[in-house]
Amino acid sequence: MLKQFFSKLPKKTLKPDSPELNRSNSGSFSTNNSNTTATTGTTAGSGTHKTNGGDKSSSGRSNSVKRTSSAVFPASVVAGIEPLIPFKDVPNAEKMNLFVSKVSLCCVTFDFTDPTKNCVEKDVKKRTLIELLDFVASGSMRFSEPAILAMCRMCAVNLFRVFPPNYRSSSHQGGGENDDDEPMFDPAWPHLQIVYELLLKFITSSCLDTRIVKRYVNHSFILRLLDLFDSDDPRERDCLKTILHRVYGKFMVHRPFIRKSISNIFYRFVFETEKHNGIAELLEISGSVITGFTLPLKEEHKIFLRRVLIPLHKPKSLGSYFQQLSYCIMQFIEKEPKLASVVINGLLKYWPITNSQKEVMFLVELEEILEAINMVEFQKVMVPLFWRIGCCINSFHFQVAERALFLWNNDQIVNLIVHNRQVVLPILFPALEKNAQSHWNPAVLNLTLSVRNMFSEMDDALYMSCHTHFREEEARLIFAADKRKEAWERLERAASRHPIAGNTAVLVTPLATSIAC
Repeated sequence: MLKQFFSKLPKKTLKPDSPELNRSNSGSFSTNNSNTTATTGTTAGSGTHKTNGGDKSSSGRSNSVKRTSSAVFPASVVAGIEPLIPFKDVPNAEKMNLFVSKVSLCCVTFDFTDPTKNCVEKDVKKRTLIELLDFVASGSMRFSEPAILAMCRMCAVNLFRVFPPNYRSSSHQGGGENDDDEPMFDPAWPHLQIVYELLLKFITSSCLDTRIVKRYVNHSFILRLLDLFDSDDPRERDCLKTILHRVYGKFMVHRPFIRKSISNIFYRFVFETEKHNGIAELLEISGSVITGFTLPLKEEHKIFLRRVLIPLHKPKSLGSYFQQLSYCIMQFIEKEPKLASVVINGLLKYWPITNSQKEVMFLVELEEILEAINMVEFQKVMVPLFWRIGCCINSFHFQVAERALFLWNNDQIVNLIVHNRQVVLPILFPALEKNAQSHWNPAVLNLTLSVRNMFSEMDDALYMSCHTHFREEEARLIFAADKRKEAWERLERAASRHPIAGNTAVLVTPLATSIAC
């Protein structure tokens, strides 16, 4: 039966493999010729090897900015790809062989930067991929090992590619000022989307033998899958996020390796490049992984918090992944409240002094942590914490000062302050008084007065004590400043009595300086 329907298809002369195909077949994807050639037949075999190894796609990419290919696809000059017969026209015993043939046919790659190139062949491949997607989604047959190998090889040929460095999007690396820039879209996406959907259906299929699949969805496959997260196309990163999450859930043996590999990407991003397009998506995966951690937390997971998640607050592009990072942090604190003080100390270590947008984000995250912190952990960090909050209250950037004063709108935080007012109020009182006397923004001034009145109602005796101490300290500073001024004036008068001669040093009145937070 198989020979009969294959004999109806035109036979073509085999051509040498393309360099891209050879690269995909190397390492963990070296194909077993005895398995594949016996099942693909003549047409499927020819379809697999009809690629031109020349890299002609780079010329079509030279002047494109927004709609440009984010990968180097080998151009394929194919005389014609004939579609194989439908699955419904063959008996069940032959369907798996036909599946391997169709998958092998889809190993031909095309240059999608030129929409006029190989239109017929692209359409044939697209229809074949859709037919494969429907077959895998139906779950009608258990996949054989040659079918699993062919599928992994096809995904490697179509998906695993090199991103040109000069076309990586830099729009996400500047933080908040570039958040409105349009994302870059890959012209090959309509084709890639079907391959991704096919891989997802294949990975999640109940007709797979996990023991066999893990031989091919191995460490090398996972590493190359993770490399794709640097794609400029957000649609591709979203598909990758779903697929990697399913791989993590299905293959328990690969879970430690996946966590370690994701950590390595974060290390490289924080301490070396500060450039990666997929940090937000990888943090979403990490958030789901953290949710599944059992208690008590392993030391490995606490190290991930201290050495990976907390330093991720350092890069200037924090705004592009802040929500996902904050979610991961809160998952750790909810599982083990003792980690709240560790996180707050980490935030204080990486606190942005000159970046007001990041400072507002830090204050937002700080409020979320303080809502979940217990009294013991709060008391460990309240002195350096409220010293920093005091500096934020005095910030000339009104959004920073306003966001810091909004902390008193949170009942949980106010409750923590009430129980520790003997320590907190003396730290904050100078900042509040300074704002009340001289802050330029009316909204910040009103909020300051409101917080000051709240402290007065909370403990009037303590408030008056702090007020008296502040006045004494202010008078002491004024007196010290007057003494310095008098000393300089005496030195100037003494120097003016002697004429300048030769290389004699000239006494210059120093400028008044102040040290800010």
